[in-house]
Amino acid sequence: MPPLPPARVVRAVERVRAALQSLTRKLAPPPFALLELVQGAMASQAIYVAAELRIAETLVDGPLEPERIAERTGADPDALHRLLRLLATYDIFAEQKDGRFKLTPMARALLQDTPMSMHGIARLMGHPIHWEDWGHLVDAVRTGEPSLPKLRGMDAFEYLEANAEYGAIFTNGMGAMSSTETEPLLAAYDFARYGTVVDFCGGRGDLLAGVLKKAPSARGILSDPRVGSNGAAAFLEEQGVSDRCTVADGGLFDAVPGGGDAYILKHIVHDWPEPQALEILGNVREAMNPGGRLLVMEMVIPDKLNGPHSGKLVDLWLMLLVGGKERTRAQYSDLLAKAGFKLERVVETPAAISIVEASRR
Repeated sequence: MPPLPPARVVRAVERVRAALQSLTRKLAPPPFALLELVQGAMASQAIYVAAELRIAETLVDGPLEPERIAERTGADPDALHRLLRLLATYDIFAEQKDGRFKLTPMARALLQDTPMSMHGIARLMGHPIHWEDWGHLVDAVRTGEPSLPKLRGMDAFEYLEANAEYGAIFTNGMGAMSSTETEPLLAAYDFARYGTVVDFCGGRGDLLAGVLKKAPSARGILSDPRVGSNGAAAFLEEQGVSDRCTVADGGLFDAVPGGGDAYILKHIVHDWPEPQALEILGNVREAMNPGGRLLVMEMVIPDKLNGPHSGKLVDLWLMLLVGGKERTRAQYSDLLAKAGFKLERVVETPAAISIVEASRR
């Protein structure tokens, strides 16, 4: 993987890109510019189909005719050609003059076994259950309450557990998104100053393993309710950090492992309305060493008016599913103060995620 550019460079590029996109929309007649955005859901579904059929895998060895691709994916040749023709307009696959289609850089991101693969998230975003959830966004906006519990008769976490097939697709998709944030987080922050780092509800330990590699004198504690079944112990051993890492079985509202100098909460706080978020933060505060640091890793919504940020879209998703939210710096400062913390700084990364660093009051 090439070296990551500094966060300030990425933000500058994002500003230029956003300005060009805004200019493009302003140059088009407003109804047509809006129509293009409205039709974006159809493009998402087309990408989902490509991921489901694993079209990218069929082209790894070189360009193929639509008929050959259809034969290998079990699709109708004419229908498949029409799908590929659309995706090629978005630079996902490309049609050659001889009629064969080939991989493009974005199409390669649909390969299942490739660094930073988008295969899992494409399958999630186009899944019929995901679409049904978003079909009830209007209810969440009208009531200010998550729609999924009313739709499914259970909360989001219970639903994912009760529906194993979709639960696996959801977990894989979110895991793929999360894995793209690991290197940016490691590049943006110095973990070497901590003796013991606790990754609270940290899955199988992908981020913690990276932290321990970056901080060879540190020790780690991985806490998660699934450590007995998610292969955490084997993964940490495979990463060569198991001799410096303890694995603990514990859920979000259970006792937090004590003795940590830094507590990582990655995509935890945003899942919960304020009362539950304060309970989680309060438990962490009680467990941490004096002088320790809380590291909340979330998409922090920028204060700039009208500026694009992927956290704004995720914020609606959280509102819809679980009643959680993405927060601004000021909102984090207020939330942390209520939990007995002082916000020290917000560290941006080359990705959309930031590190909200706080100390105990």
